[in-house]
Amino acid sequence: MSSILRTTQLTKVFQGREVVSNVNMNIKQGEIYGFLGPNGAGKTTIMKMITNLVKPTGGEIEIFGEKLTPKSYHLLGRMGTIIEVPVFYDRLKARENLELHCEYMGYYNKKSIDDALELVNLTNIDNKPVKDFSLGMKQRLGIARAIITKPELLILDEPINGLDPVGIKEIRDLFKMLSKEYGITLLVSSHILGEMEQMADTIGVINHGRLIEEVPMDRVRERNTEYIELIVSDSKKAAFLLSDQLNLTNFKVIDEHTLRVYDTRTAQNEMTKVLVVNDVMIESIHKKNSSLEDYFLSLLNGGELSA
Repeated sequence: MSSILRTTQLTKVFQGREVVSNVNMNIKQGEIYGFLGPNGAGKTTIMKMITNLVKPTGGEIEIFGEKLTPKSYHLLGRMGTIIEVPVFYDRLKARENLELHCEYMGYYNKKSIDDALELVNLTNIDNKPVKDFSLGMKQRLGIARAIITKPELLILDEPINGLDPVGIKEIRDLFKMLSKEYGITLLVSSHILGEMEQMADTIGVINHGRLIEEVPMDRVRERNTEYIELIVSDSKKAAFLLSDQLNLTNFKVIDEHTLRVYDTRTAQNEMTKVLVVNDVMIESIHKKNSSLEDYFLSLLNGGELSA
């Protein structure tokens, strides 16, 4: 697939501090790119630079094969965005807000308003001003506004904030449909790593302004490691017993109550017997697979994906 968005050595300095440092991103056409990083890592600043809300200190941004400049209005017209909290005319109704947005964008297909509201499952709200909407409803309306003009690129900063589990699944399914059926490219940041794991084609992990990993989600899934997780009264004592009496060596003490055993050939009932006999209380024992969250945390702690 060809690239639809590329940054080269993208850098931003605020008040003498480099908050984004030499970031090289490559987002392919039609994919969902999950943008991950802790608070303050630089995700929103990069999204603002891509949408011309903030000017880079250094580096370049290329969108749809063209270099982004302060006058690239025609490129911005091919994008839909939610950056931080979506803002509306609160005293107007949802439809009136979307009509105004279409006027701003020079987009006059009125049916698209109904289509967008239906896609985000925002119905029966014709008589309610936006000021009476819940946070989740405002997020849905923000997504409707972002997709209403059928953009080629969607840039969405924490778009599922405020949604309940049902709403999160609906929006996840919507994003996957927009990508697969309409060929829309999505750059999505989120703190909900379980959702990114189910949705993203590629993930980019940023920390302290630096892009520390950009990898296809399939590669992360291929390296999912199966392990047995034990929640016990004393994880260090449990580790000693399992090593001493069952000759286990491939394990990791996570915290004072959590132990992960990566040698899954040893039966769980054998582990349980050794611990119970030696007065280690067991709260739970489960077979699990490592997740995107595990991988993400290992990157932030200095780990890396093996080749």
